[in-house]
Amino acid sequence: MSASGGTKAIVAALVANLAIAVAKFTAAVFSGSSSMLAEGVHSLADSGNQALLLLGGKRAKRAASAEHPFGYGRERYIYSFLVAIVLFSVGGLFAVYEGVEKIRHPHEIEHWYWPVGVLVFAIIAELFSFRTAIRESNAVRGTQGWARFVRTAKAPELPVVLLEDLGALVGLVLALVGVSLALITGDSVWDGVGTLAIGVLLVVIAIVLAIETKSLLLGEAASPESVVAIREAIVDGDTVTSIIHMRTLHLGPEEVLVAAKIAVRHEDSAGRVAQAIDAAETRVRTAVPIARVIYLEPDIRREQAPAETAETSETSAD
Repeated sequence: MSASGGTKAIVAALVANLAIAVAKFTAAVFSGSSSMLAEGVHSLADSGNQALLLLGGKRAKRAASAEHPFGYGRERYIYSFLVAIVLFSVGGLFAVYEGVEKIRHPHEIEHWYWPVGVLVFAIIAELFSFRTAIRESNAVRGTQGWARFVRTAKAPELPVVLLEDLGALVGLVLALVGVSLALITGDSVWDGVGTLAIGVLLVVIAIVLAIETKSLLLGEAASPESVVAIREAIVDGDTVTSIIHMRTLHLGPEEVLVAAKIAVRHEDSAGRVAQAIDAAETRVRTAVPIARVIYLEPDIRREQAPAETAETSETSAD
């Protein structure tokens, strides 16, 4: 994922959410709508989430150190996981609590034009943010469907912003429906029902984000396409005859570690093998530029099942 593309989507979402949060809280004060209050907290939480994503991206750029020799690329995953926690607790659970309270103790909506006007403004602003996230995502997702893009993306920022914006738009529609039904029927319970629905929606999105980010934190292999390209680049058919087994690991969204045991000819000299390894590393970095950390161990292939099994399992795992 282009770092600039992810940053652009995050900044667009941050600006939109800050403006929307101010408008929602203002409407909540004047109208007494719990949907507006829940939506205001939701937008404020989203603003904090975008700030966390920007902070994570900045901290991930730090140079490797003796304590962290592989760098800080995974900080982006950590901050994305924090976003899921904030969305679940501050956004989702608060909205669920507010919805239940509003259903138990309905409060008449005053000055209906405040919540309705703010919701229309918020939908327009969120559409701008969502459009930016879709445009930036289209530049990197290729032919993948949206669900697969969210599941397989190694850079977490765009999927996080996409799901946040989608949740915000659906939540605004739910809030508008709840407020409208409360005004039409004269029963403020509908406002609470809308708030409760918003909370459930946010909890579901937060759980999806947490599951996907947890996988990245645990360590994911390179994409199947990258694994194939790396394998083809390592083997030259001359000195490097095959790959006995190989493992790949994302150290960050734009950095992959490659560790492989390669088969060389037993009659080749150490100097020739060393030259072949250097050439293989160059080919790998050309084929897959994000393969920045490469460890190749030469060995003589022994036709044994364990080695073949290991290579097969790597292919299926990747």
